[in-house]
Amino acid sequence: MSRALADKRTATRLRVLVEIADRQPAVSQGEIADAVGVTSQAVSEYIRDLVDDGFVEKEGRSRYRVTKEGVDWLFREVKAIRRFTDRVTEDVLQSVQEDAALATDRIEADETVTLSLREGLLHATPGDAGPATGVATTTAEAGEDVSVTGFEGVIEMSPGSVRVYQVPRARNGGSRAVDGDVLASAVAATDLVVAAGVEAVAALRRIEVEPAVSVAAGTVASEAATKGQDVVVVASVDEVGRVTDTLRDGDVTYELLDAIGE
Repeated sequence: MSRALADKRTATRLRVLVEIADRQPAVSQGEIADAVGVTSQAVSEYIRDLVDDGFVEKEGRSRYRVTKEGVDWLFREVKAIRRFTDRVTEDVLQSVQEDAALATDRIEADETVTLSLREGLLHATPGDAGPATGVATTTAEAGEDVSVTGFEGVIEMSPGSVRVYQVPRARNGGSRAVDGDVLASAVAATDLVVAAGVEAVAALRRIEVEPAVSVAAGTVASEAATKGQDVVVVASVDEVGRVTDTLRDGDVTYELLDAIGE
């Protein structure tokens, strides 16, 4: 857990550092005091401590800049806070929320259902076989959407895999340089195919595959993988960095591969 959630001083320290990062290099301690809700004297003490710890460097009178060490500390704390809030949202608050699921058979309102995740979608089956169950609040036929509440237990799910295939720029051969057999084999054994960049779309179309999306590929791949789907991302060299940054931000592991033929 983030230390900012464990003690007030660390929480205030984090907020002061965020305000410095937002306002740098010209930093008004009075403005930070108003934003954080402490005195200017307290802000001055926090800044002094941050400078001593190497998180902030002083460039002159009222001029400060967050160091690489300070940025790294902020990232660690914010990611820890996000993990905590995700757990609260997904594991705690779900018990008082309603969600939609696909009915696998006819379901009556107020009936107990077993919940499972298939192809990235929540499914509800009549009965309490578990390990995750809920209570239907609407009636639905097989294949229809049903509203479910009263969640209990944990839905069994293994994270999906993500493979990212690079396609060179058009001036360097683009889709024509791609090994079609390698790409066809990759997309044939996956749940979802997405593309990032014109060259990537062209490479997939050369093997008669239309990507599910050609925008926000990294976000889509990250969401799908966290819901147990295996994903192939075909990305041009210019788009690979954006895709992998998004995957890392979502704590999704991936494999980076080359789609160029011999």
